[in-house]
Amino acid sequence: MVDRISKEHRSWNMSRIQGKNTKPELHLRSLLHRAGFRFRLHDSRLPGKPDIVLRRYRAAIFVNGCYWHRHEHCTKATMPKTRTDFWQEKFNKTVERDQRKCRELRQAGWHVITVWECELEKAPETVLNEVAQTIKGIA
Repeated sequence: MVDRISKEHRSWNMSRIQGKNTKPELHLRSLLHRAGFRFRLHDSRLPGKPDIVLRRYRAAIFVNGCYWHRHEHCTKATMPKTRTDFWQEKFNKTVERDQRKCRELRQAGWHVITVWECELEKAPETVLNEVAQTIKGIA
């Protein structure tokens, strides 16, 4: 199947995909802040530069997009119909990198929390309660 847009336009589209300050991340940050949690963002001193860092609790939160990070059994984690070998390898590397950075953080004594985009969209208050309970269980 021929792509409907030019290579240059496709490249421009892909360059607009954000790596941080995404809508789900901003949403969770707002919820956490309203709940009284204070945090830092994208701490480059930690493996994987977690999206949200609560140093007081030694907790690192990753807000993962279902498509790029391959949320299991999620309808958003679809596979492109073309160049499937390329995409499968790319997705596998992302999942392996996620697992590695979580393992490195845990070995350094950090608690790792992963929040998925679809869960945050469907039930933000439930996600906030789960994150808050996890953090309070740490303290």
